[in-house]
Amino acid sequence: MGLTVVPSASPLIRISGLSVAFNGTPALLGIDLTVGAGETLGLVGESGCGKSVTWLAVLGLLPNSATVGGSATLDGRELVGAPASVLERVRGGRVAMIFQDPASALNPVHRIGRQVSEAVTLHRGLSGGAATAEALRLLDEVGIPDARNRMTAYPHEMSGGQNQRVMIATALAGRPELLIADEPTTALDVTIQAQILDLLRRLQREHGMALVLISHDLGVVAEMCERVCVMYAGRIVEEAQAGALFAGPRHPYTTGLMGALPPLTGPRLRLTAIPGRVPEPWAMPPGCAFAPRCPKRIEACDVSVPNLRGEDRRVACIRAAA
Repeated sequence: MGLTVVPSASPLIRISGLSVAFNGTPALLGIDLTVGAGETLGLVGESGCGKSVTWLAVLGLLPNSATVGGSATLDGRELVGAPASVLERVRGGRVAMIFQDPASALNPVHRIGRQVSEAVTLHRGLSGGAATAEALRLLDEVGIPDARNRMTAYPHEMSGGQNQRVMIATALAGRPELLIADEPTTALDVTIQAQILDLLRRLQREHGMALVLISHDLGVVAEMCERVCVMYAGRIVEEAQAGALFAGPRHPYTTGLMGALPPLTGPRLRLTAIPGRVPEPWAMPPGCAFAPRCPKRIEACDVSVPNLRGEDRRVACIRAAA
């Protein structure tokens, strides 16, 4: 598990009623969540549920076709609709993001050292030899072997795991208070995945950062995160401390995700797949979006969208206790 954090009265990030529509089609439908200083928060759900879009919206990284509503504050300062000058200081400085495909996030025609040095110059104001020395230190910190010689390498000359370490080094260049890791181990083999997760855990501990881990891998989330938000069709449908969530999921969607996870110990059990798929944003069903796939569906589920209810544990289901 990650660090044990005592929640503060004033979270580092507070997102309230965050909504996103692309060319008028809703994609996020009112996200409410907080991230405390030093906390590890997991976001899970199938592809298309809005996990990545949530943070791209907060950081102002969506295309012009997106309309963003609601609020996202960093230490009380509003980010939604903030001018570019404000967002440029936040992005990479106070909040950094690691994208899930390092091969496409790194520039293939520039050497590794130049790309990390550029981030150091942008966020720390260092230049020349000082920026190069800091870039080398960062590559050493994230465990790049023979970092001095790797400074002159191109991304295609390095493995996927090494490129992911370069992305982490670049993210650390601005000494962020919050690191958002978007599927950081998706394209890596199991051994390298474990190394990257250990690296993130160590860096979080040493730098005192908050960490948001976006992942499809429930095992990774259970190991890394203190608190988990489960997203479905542009909404959060369940939020709880990781231990409580994995010990007893209350939303039928969370239960379905757990049922598709093979146990590591004990007898072999048949996995249970969730029927159907996440509805398209332009074809949302009435009422609860999960109702067409839900084994607990009743007529009332088609009438209205259930609110996320509770305090320490929040669930958006009228049959959560059934």
